[in-house]
Amino acid sequence: MPDPGLMRLFGVPGWALLWVAALASCFLFVRRVVQIVGLLRRARPEVRWDRIPRRLVNAAWNVLGQRRMFQEPVIGAAHFLIFWSFVFFATSFWWNLARGLLPFLPVPYSDDVVWMAVPMEVTAVLALAAIVVAAVRRYIFTPQDLERTRDATIVLSLISLLLVTFLLAQGARGLAAERPSVWSPAGTVVAGALGALGVARESAAGLYLSMWYAHMAVVLGFLAYLPYSKHAHLLYSPFGVLFTSFRPGAMPAESEGASQLAEFTWRQLFNALTCAECGRCDRSCPAHASGYALSPKTLIHHFKELVGAAVAGGGATRPAAAAAGGAAPEAAPGVADVVGRDAIWACTTCGSCMARCPVFNEHLALIVELRRHLVANGAMEDRVQEVLVNLGRYGNSFGKSARARSGWTTGLGFPVKDARKEPVEYLWVVGDYASYDPRAQTVTKAAARVFQRAGLDFGILFDGEQNAGNDVRRIGEEGLFDALREKNLKALEKARFTTLVTTDPHTYHVLKHEYGGGNGGGTPKGAPVLHFAELADRLLRDGKLKVETRLDASVTYHDPCYLGRYNGVYDAPRRVLRALGARVLEMPRNRDAGYCCGAGGGRIWMEDTPGIKERPSESRLREAAAVRGAGTFVVACPKDLVMFQDALKTTGLEGSLVVKDLAELVDSASATAVRSETHASA
Repeated sequence: MPDPGLMRLFGVPGWALLWVAALASCFLFVRRVVQIVGLLRRARPEVRWDRIPRRLVNAAWNVLGQRRMFQEPVIGAAHFLIFWSFVFFATSFWWNLARGLLPFLPVPYSDDVVWMAVPMEVTAVLALAAIVVAAVRRYIFTPQDLERTRDATIVLSLISLLLVTFLLAQGARGLAAERPSVWSPAGTVVAGALGALGVARESAAGLYLSMWYAHMAVVLGFLAYLPYSKHAHLLYSPFGVLFTSFRPGAMPAESEGASQLAEFTWRQLFNALTCAECGRCDRSCPAHASGYALSPKTLIHHFKELVGAAVAGGGATRPAAAAAGGAAPEAAPGVADVVGRDAIWACTTCGSCMARCPVFNEHLALIVELRRHLVANGAMEDRVQEVLVNLGRYGNSFGKSARARSGWTTGLGFPVKDARKEPVEYLWVVGDYASYDPRAQTVTKAAARVFQRAGLDFGILFDGEQNAGNDVRRIGEEGLFDALREKNLKALEKARFTTLVTTDPHTYHVLKHEYGGGNGGGTPKGAPVLHFAELADRLLRDGKLKVETRLDASVTYHDPCYLGRYNGVYDAPRRVLRALGARVLEMPRNRDAGYCCGAGGGRIWMEDTPGIKERPSESRLREAAAVRGAGTFVVACPKDLVMFQDALKTTGLEGSLVVKDLAELVDSASATAVRSETHASA
């Protein structure tokens, strides 16, 4: 075949035209990338260069392996094929470009090398089939929250065009040859089709050169267009995966909040560049499904538009206070104003959006930064303000005396140790709802009886305990969180214990990850932290807790967000239920796909928005009621208990389901004299 680099077009050598097109394309590409990098450099710093080996392994699994894409298997497989065809064709493009620009190089073109040409032909055919699947899904069977944008159409068209031009070139090569090559299966088929269409062998060489240059022109055009398009995630998303946070829902470093772009960190702004707008986050978001103002996809889209406007305007992202010589304030609008207060406060911080995002975007960090900004400006509900005042004044969200915190211990029939006065093996951090809410107190007493029955040496802090601050921090009140943490740490410092235990997943999470080492991770005194489910599982397996009356019932278990998605505790509660004799039937959304009750992120303290379709707790109960044979809905969180018992009434499912906490069932099954009403209700 003729050498494309040596051919002449309009009297100009092909290599010269390639140089002009390549320089223009690379200039546009590099200019945009430099602008983006410049904007990120002006944002707040954030360390994401640690744990490089782990980052590389994670990127390999989720970029090369496309692991999260397979949460939706059909489109996941299609995307996998398109991605790998992109890898092969990107390699081929740079190889052929270098050879075409420098025709004197003593190397062949990539399509002249069997071990490169064969996989390219195979992946091209598979990728075209995958694009058909993707197009049918996007334009005909469009999933909820997946948009049919012009930009998506352009990108799909460009990818299809570069695949088609390559296959036509391979077909022309096969047609020009005297005999078909066994190493060009797709080229042979295309050659036969071209011949059937009347393309003569004499003109095949010219067709090959035309398709070769058309292919290179499409790729160079794609290269110039990509960083300016909404599909720039093809370029940036691998870096988003590489620089992810390895702890689900990790809080951003302490700050006064953010609303202007320069007040966010570079990684927070990077979310805007990596988002594919696939809608997976929206489809898993309980607030969005219920009809609240929040759309995680739209949240990132707002950042994308603001970042794009800042880049187009020269990247002026400095806050007004930082502008030298009293320069005018930043022209970009505040992000909080663009996103909207209702959307910012609607988030339950369940983390489902982040768990489903294939490019590892970090929505929660953006929400928390925006909430910090609103809190600093007093832009919150009166009810939230009241709760924060109660927490600062009384150390609990109920506004009750600290001395009433241990009121639930009355009538237990045995004393509970004061861990401030005598050493204990297990220090139980009870939490607000478990201490004060009458419905949750029933569960707290059940847990205490289980601990006593198992012979545990346990105690509590009585009025020395304060709210652990998990939801306070996610509300955006960082200063109050610091104050609560300091008071709790002082009380814990005075106590002597080996292990921390709690029945509250919110308390569990913050003790386990946000109490040790100032603002960083770690636990108080380096002590292990256990949730009741983990401890009960251990006690049952070690034989320290006996099942006296098996629970002959079918149940379905709800994974609390802060126990499951945040901390990966999925198996322990299910093992406990099976050890009690229960048959565990799963809801469709379970484990890391579990659906939030709607209480997290301080939402339990907020008023419902008028006009919503259905509360998350109601939607979850309806899902449980549809599980055939399951009469008991099991929770492992006091907030879950409160939310779902309320939802039982509003959904009219009181006769179909019973909501029970795991501790109640363990107490019932391990008691030698089983209370008939407890057993019957289970």
